[in-house]
Amino acid sequence: MRPVPVAFHIWFVEVHTYGIGLALTFWFGLRYTERRLRKAGYPWQWVTGMFLWVILAAIVGARALHVIANFGDYVHSPAQIIAIWQGGLSSFGGILFAVPVAIVSARRRCPQLATFRFADLMAPVLMASWALGRLLGPQLMRAGGGHPTHQWFGMYYADQVGKRLPVPLFQAAEDFSIFVVLLLVERWLRKVAPQPVTAAAGEPVPEGVLPPAGIVLGAGMLLWGIERFLDEHLWLSGGGLGSDLTQLAGVALALAGLVLLASRYRALAAWRSGAPAGAVAGGVPGEDAGSGTDAPERSDADRTAEGTAAPSGVAGLDGALLPE
Repeated sequence: MRPVPVAFHIWFVEVHTYGIGLALTFWFGLRYTERRLRKAGYPWQWVTGMFLWVILAAIVGARALHVIANFGDYVHSPAQIIAIWQGGLSSFGGILFAVPVAIVSARRRCPQLATFRFADLMAPVLMASWALGRLLGPQLMRAGGGHPTHQWFGMYYADQVGKRLPVPLFQAAEDFSIFVVLLLVERWLRKVAPQPVTAAAGEPVPEGVLPPAGIVLGAGMLLWGIERFLDEHLWLSGGGLGSDLTQLAGVALALAGLVLLASRYRALAAWRSGAPAGAVAGGVPGEDAGSGTDAPERSDADRTAEGTAAPSGVAGLDGALLPE
């Protein structure tokens, strides 16, 4: 069998399928981000400007960390450092550079969108984009396979001898599964909402009605950290510095996600009981402060008097957390 094609020619121009895959992935992430923000009632026209800087930061960070982790491969051929079209991008390096840029840009361009609320909206976007990116990126680059295998599902990859584990396909399935789990978490949060409301057209749902920010993000961090550790440990590990750093980063990310989820437990319990989000001490920054967990539950008449009557259904949270 021939390996997966990694390039083709249009006249005298060599086109790398890896680059096309990354471009399509970034385009999908841009459009999906705009859709989720629009459904949540936030301005979305600023996203394109943010994405330009995020893409640049992600590519620089992903390449930088890959080169550092595999520095011995570039000592005698420094010109290859910029050859990103041949592959060699670190997932964690991209995140390390892109996330701060995205946060700063979002705060400047859409100040009404709290940081952790923005992260909750973006977590499913990242997982869906990562699933697509595995299919259109590493699957179509040189040396994209994992350990050698004789199994029927093994594939041939350019610059690798023999059949290899199709790790990009495995990762795409894993990332898509995490994406589905995050959507289910959002759906569950809508289901247990104590006070579903409908926001005005084009306006975000009032912050106090939404669940504590950080739950969707924490779940994504936990699951993706576990995935990256297991992928590297089982299918990709070559025993080098890069592999060790990836496994360590996966463990650290999973632990950080677990800590974030644990920190949200009391706030979630208070919110489900009818207290405003952020009422519990130690709430995530960017949430409204409440009166505490001991505040008496308000009646429907009280809510009506305050202009926040709760109609039937979950229209307010539907779209604020999950586009349909």
